Amino acid sequence: MRWRDRFLFVAEAIYKAQQETSEVKGHYLNVTAHTAEEIYKRAKFAVDLGVPIVMHDYLTGGFTANTGLAEYCRDNGLLLHIHRAMHGVIDRQRNHGMHFRVLAKALRLSGGDHLHSGTVVGKLEGEREITLGFVDLMRDDFIPMDRSRGIYFDQEWCSMPGTIPVASGGIHVWHM
Repeated sequence: MRWRDRFLFVAEAIYKAQQETSEVKGHYLNVTAHTAEEIYKRAKFAVDLGVPIVMHDYLTGGFTANTGLAEYCRDNGLLLHIHRAMHGVIDRQRNHGMHFRVLAKALRLSGGDHLHSGTVVGKLEGEREITLGFVDLMRDDFIPMDRSRGIYFDQEWCSMPGTIPVASGGIHVWHM
């Protein structure tokens, strides 16, 4: 099934379920593509379908494409959910790579409404205090130094919009 057919199929299912249940339903239509132009084409199609949210894999799609998509979504009333596909290759390696804290900061600078952040349980499991530290970095305007959370100096984000941390599928948010 091609992306356009998948988007149509999902949108039809969303609207049908909403009509039958009188509840708001949703799905993150994945607009990640091989070029920025293709990403915008998919995002525009999502807007035309009237869906409220799209998803982008910011590590595989690229930071520049993500920044442009974030601006497009803001201008067109779409929420932008950020997936972190491929992060395990970058941040799960103890001897090389970079910590997810760095990737979370880069995402906040690039733009996105919410991000799969990981939790202290489940497949995206991490150390509790460290996980809470980068969750704070994603949301808060000011993050005080707290070495137990991996925050080694005070960090002020001023008016930079935050990103809402989202637990992976099936994980209750209070596990954060």
